[in-house]
Amino acid sequence: MLRALLASFLLATLAVPIKADELVVFLVRHAEKATGKDPALTAAGTARALELSKVLADSHITRVYSSDYLRTRLTAAPLVKRLGVELKLYDANNLTGLAEELKSHPGRYLVVGHSNTTPAMVRHLGGDPGTDINEDEYDRLYITSTSNDNNVISTVQLRYGKHPIKVVVD
Repeated sequence: MLRALLASFLLATLAVPIKADELVVFLVRHAEKATGKDPALTAAGTARALELSKVLADSHITRVYSSDYLRTRLTAAPLVKRLGVELKLYDANNLTGLAEELKSHPGRYLVVGHSNTTPAMVRHLGGDPGTDINEDEYDRLYITSTSNDNNVISTVQLRYGKHPIKVVVD
């Protein structure tokens, strides 16, 4: 019950418009994927991508970043469509460059990556990703944010999908 209330409060707080010098980055691994080279999403993955677009609908995201893989682009697509924002592809082998770009342009962004790049990106932003993402884990949602002086990073980890969103405290 307490976790549900905390998650609701956190998401309501993120619906508040951003300040000019604030950076908030939401990070997820792509949703459930099919098999094969550069696979699409499964039915469960498509449902998760739609759920992500609902969860982040009021978060004031102004741009979505995706690695250049079909599964990541499809995970991002419902939110891009819902918000009418730009989808920008990034090089998954250059997370340092992406972190520098995000830090130099305060705002609210979603970054869709992979089981290895998503925690690495949290680290590049100065946050704490906690444990590794398991190969069968698709419901982790990170939120990193800076204070007004861009020195303090907070990292929150949530779960989203079939069950109501919940806060994960490691």
